[in-house]
Amino acid sequence: MPVFDVLNIKGEKVSTVDLVDSIFDVPVKSSVLHDVVTMQLANRRAGTAAVKHRSDVMGSGRKLFKQKGTGRARRGDIKSPLLRGGGSIFGPNPRSYSYKVPKKVRKLALKMALSSKCQENQLVVLDQFGLEEVKTKKFVEVLNGLNLKKALIVIDAENPNLELSSRNVPSVKVLRCEGLNVYDVLNCNTLVLLEPSIEGIERRLA
Repeated sequence: MPVFDVLNIKGEKVSTVDLVDSIFDVPVKSSVLHDVVTMQLANRRAGTAAVKHRSDVMGSGRKLFKQKGTGRARRGDIKSPLLRGGGSIFGPNPRSYSYKVPKKVRKLALKMALSSKCQENQLVVLDQFGLEEVKTKKFVEVLNGLNLKKALIVIDAENPNLELSSRNVPSVKVLRCEGLNVYDVLNCNTLVLLEPSIEGIERRLA
């Protein structure tokens, strides 16, 4: 059972916490993580790319010139893809790129992502992250004091001061435990868990 020190925002040790083996000490398989991250990125794609096909182009449907006798190609209307200003032939249409991976696989991948942070010593546990007001400067000072760069901070409940203070810091993301996902865990250099959020994670992944 992994044991981690619980720090305060000044970086001082306050206590220790035992993390559950079934969540924070799982064998990591890169293929499972790859499948879930690929799914997440595909689901984020807008899929709004589109072109105008022959039926979408504005223009007359009149035949340009007679069918026979001119020696030219047998033109239809001015919206032909072969003419300037005509419709596109094989361009993209709006579509959804989203698909689903089984729920058990998604849950297992999240356990593996958390376990990988434990095994690589990229996990920090804080007792709390209380800010008296919405102030980005104070938030950055705390991060610098803890030597955190490109961090994901997981909280247990709504914390407006912390969430609003962090949103202008490009390398830091604050998530509630119900929004925790594989991509964001793997994409950060340091995973920061507030001690109350651990119970929420264990309840979600039990």
